[in-house]
Amino acid sequence: MIEPPFLLYLGRSTDPVGIKTSRGLATFRPRDCVGEFRHDDCPLTLGLPRLSMDDAAARGAKTLVLGIAHAGGAMAPALIEDAHQALAAGLHVASGLHHRLRGVPSLVAFAKARGLRLIDVRDPPPDLQVGTGMPRRGRRLLTVGTDCSVGKMYASLALAAGLRDRGAVADFRATGQTGILIAGGGVPVDAVVADFISGAIEQLTPARTDAGWDVIEGQGSLFHPSFAGVSLGLLHGAQPEALVLCHDPARREMRGLPGRHLPDLEDCLARNLEAARLTSPQVYAAGICLNTAALDEAAACALCVATEDRLALPVTDPHRFGTDPILDFLCTAPSPSATTASR
Repeated sequence: MIEPPFLLYLGRSTDPVGIKTSRGLATFRPRDCVGEFRHDDCPLTLGLPRLSMDDAAARGAKTLVLGIAHAGGAMAPALIEDAHQALAAGLHVASGLHHRLRGVPSLVAFAKARGLRLIDVRDPPPDLQVGTGMPRRGRRLLTVGTDCSVGKMYASLALAAGLRDRGAVADFRATGQTGILIAGGGVPVDAVVADFISGAIEQLTPARTDAGWDVIEGQGSLFHPSFAGVSLGLLHGAQPEALVLCHDPARREMRGLPGRHLPDLEDCLARNLEAARLTSPQVYAAGICLNTAALDEAAACALCVATEDRLALPVTDPHRFGTDPILDFLCTAPSPSATTASR
């Protein structure tokens, strides 16, 4: 879909969470990333070579990926100017922002004149149907969160990889811009018209009879007033056999909503299970993934143990400690779809 190698865009970002798309590509597709583009006033780095547009093109880069994310997804004039510079250097430009590249006439004209592509990743498929909630075969796991940007994509990728390492058939199903860029396909669920959200996920994860897993990347949070609608549609369309709850223990307030506190893990998990039962009556909780990046290793380990004791569920930080505790649980759980799904 997008031609590598990539130059990853940081621009003038100052929020580490806001560069999660560029960071995700640097983490999961490092061989396809030649460097990062950032201005002097950007304090962030991915640890890649800092390159100009021309330098990146000279090193073989084919596409500038505007790998930033923020509420609303608008393109500031400075970002549009940077995209112009990329085109001038001979690079295609890809973006996952809600503000489409093709909605900027000057970029469209310049790209056309130079024979280059503008790729809008957040374009849903054109043939989506409304969801039905009808039972379908297959094993599906959905990551959910106490907030947005707490590690649902990373946990999903790690769980899918862990299942494959154990000899299981498992596919990561991307639902956001970063996941789609990493996987090379998916459905940008937050760009889908509300009536079609559950149907989009049913289409992304059709019935399967190979005993394999679809590990579905969650979005937002049922407790986040801005994004709960997308989270609920995902729950219903996924018809998950299992849920894994993701949480950042260092987060004190909802992202973008000062003063609104995160929910308790117990309450958040209970509400997600309750909502999921509309289309998956036998759904169960398979574990908790904590993003402990702000803690030292001893404190992170202690928090995982304490949380596991409190919730009586497997708890891990998938980046630091791997996914074995949750996979051990999953691999011993019977498949409810084998007996309850329509044949």
